[in-house]
Amino acid sequence: MCATNNPSSDLRHQLKHTTLDDDVCRLFHGRGGLLSGFEHITLDWYPPVLLLTAFKAIDDELLNEMTRLLQELWSGPWQQQGEMNLVFQQRGLGIARVELISGRTPEHHIVQENGRKTVVHLMRGQNHGLFLDMRNGRDWVEQNAKDRRVLNMFSYTCAFSVAALKGGAGQVINIDMSKGALAIGRDNHKINDLNDNYRLLGHDIFKSWGKLRKLGPYDLLIADPPSNQKGSFVASKDYPRLLRKLPELLNPGGEMLLCLNAPELSRNYLREQVATECPEMVFVRQVENPAIFADIDPDRALKVLLYKKP
Repeated sequence: MCATNNPSSDLRHQLKHTTLDDDVCRLFHGRGGLLSGFEHITLDWYPPVLLLTAFKAIDDELLNEMTRLLQELWSGPWQQQGEMNLVFQQRGLGIARVELISGRTPEHHIVQENGRKTVVHLMRGQNHGLFLDMRNGRDWVEQNAKDRRVLNMFSYTCAFSVAALKGGAGQVINIDMSKGALAIGRDNHKINDLNDNYRLLGHDIFKSWGKLRKLGPYDLLIADPPSNQKGSFVASKDYPRLLRKLPELLNPGGEMLLCLNAPELSRNYLREQVATECPEMVFVRQVENPAIFADIDPDRALKVLLYKKP
């Protein structure tokens, strides 16, 4: 979108052509850099709550302007009834600050995405339980998991596991260092009526290769690590040593879905690391991001690459 002399008018025009339905989604992705003046703003819909996030400090004037705009849309084009439910999160200043601007959030907040249910927590921390830019990756897994044995690494709250089991996976092994995230993952399986055929391992992946080999081999590996989390995973340092271990866990003909969400590291960086560390793996394609996450520089956005073992 080209910048104009009135970016607020452009934002209003863009948002009034969106709709609020039953699915969780991003409504505005300023971080893609396509609307000048709003590069630090995102807006998400976690029914029945709007989440406005600022990635650098904003003043009260802009926050009030955004609140008035959203209120106008809430009772107008978006056709919502009652008080607007709006949460504001300020990031980029160290610890994320979260504030309920108006309305309320559900005590047990469950959202859905293409029929998959997920527990989310908008008022707790900077991550909410579901990364919205990964929607197409989860869709791909659900469409390609039937009868497959899946290893879901850095599983967080197990959204990939839910997708795989919804798609008929034979078994899913989930591994993550955070036992709190895995506890939410257990809830996510329950609310989707997926009470069998999965395991939750609260371990450090780099200290668990023997256990993972014993539980394998697998037909599909999913690696969605944090990009820069000290003590867990730093992509520029740890992705190469992760990659060199993966082929031995895969059955012949098996696939691996590699995810990288570090803006400073390009798609070519990941492809080069695969070529160096596990050259036997064959590149298949990139899973595109949802259209709303379009970026002026695609290499800054989420990268999801699919590989196959011959």
